[in-house]
Amino acid sequence: MSKKKVVVAFSGGLDTSYTVMKLAQDGYEVYAACANTGGFSAEQLKKNEENAYKLGAVKYVTLDVTQEYYAKSLKYMIFGNVLRNNCYPISVSSERIFQAIAIARYANEIGADAIAHGSTGAGNDQIRFDMTFLVMAPGVEIITLTRDKKLTRKEEVDFLNEHGFFADFTKLKYSYNVGIWGTSICGGELLDPTQGLPEDAYLKHVTAKEQEALLKITFDKGEIVAVNGEQFDDKIKAIQKIEEIGASYAIGRDSNVGDTIIGIKGRVGFEAAAPKLIIEAHRLLEKSTLSKWQQYWKDQVANWYGMFLHESQYLEPVMPDIEAMLTSSQRNVTGTAILKLRPFGFETVGIDSANDLTKSKLGEYGETQTGWTADEAKGFIKVSSTPLRVYYGIHKDEKR
Repeated sequence: MSKKKVVVAFSGGLDTSYTVMKLAQDGYEVYAACANTGGFSAEQLKKNEENAYKLGAVKYVTLDVTQEYYAKSLKYMIFGNVLRNNCYPISVSSERIFQAIAIARYANEIGADAIAHGSTGAGNDQIRFDMTFLVMAPGVEIITLTRDKKLTRKEEVDFLNEHGFFADFTKLKYSYNVGIWGTSICGGELLDPTQGLPEDAYLKHVTAKEQEALLKITFDKGEIVAVNGEQFDDKIKAIQKIEEIGASYAIGRDSNVGDTIIGIKGRVGFEAAAPKLIIEAHRLLEKSTLSKWQQYWKDQVANWYGMFLHESQYLEPVMPDIEAMLTSSQRNVTGTAILKLRPFGFETVGIDSANDLTKSKLGEYGETQTGWTADEAKGFIKVSSTPLRVYYGIHKDEKR
């Protein structure tokens, strides 16, 4: 009888390392698949491959979906200026969706009987993985040893050691998730709601030689095409360039308290120079190139887009409809946004765009007007006040 094939969503961490070895010991034909959305270095991927075979996998693969992640998610988060609670770039949650999609696709390709992941029962990732697998790999068994057995770190480490696998799985004060769209930081002082993270909790620190510098990000229909005049066809490389510049000023540090999918509150720290700079530069350019109502309605659907991403609803059929609206809104968002960087922060300076609506010949705010006369302005104001004059003319007793 042939062994059952199982694809393990393999990150190289403790939970997924235990899962690979335990399933191999239990007689499964284990395929370890690392879905990379831009957070793994070449060295980490090489180490993952070496360890997967040591743990008993019959095959290891890296599924690089970084470009797909940009084209199908990051692009729209930029179009929508998406920040959860107006604070947190939706990094981990959106990455997990695309990692799960890649794993499910691979499982289907090799005809896997099961998919396994290392999520616990107390977080959001279990929902993101399970929901995606249920939809994209129907009928394939989902195995979650850490969740189902309520395993402790000690139990997992002891099992690995007993079977000859040794690695540094020391539980650190902070846990990090590094990705193309920012680094999340959990644990430590964040467990105390009265405290923030100290300097040594962050991975990136001020190294910039200049105390201040201008950053110019050029967009074409909402997408980055140049950074400080350097042209980029590869959008991932453009993001990485902005991250390199912004991180040297330790820009993008903050913490967020948000609602988890399972209903409890969660607190996470992060450092995300590129998302913060890109979104604020893009927002600045939109202020001058979009109409009032384009901005208003785009903000409404963008908020839903970010919420659906966070809550594992990327496969909801409305998402392509929202993406179509966001794409349409970007047809005139072309030009350069200028930011001034300094250690730990930045400010917006201005924009240069042929589509700048502030350049109207009809008038210059606070200065002169040529599109209407003084009498027409007074008439407009009087007509606009009519509903209020009607109301307060009848309700004279209502004072404010």
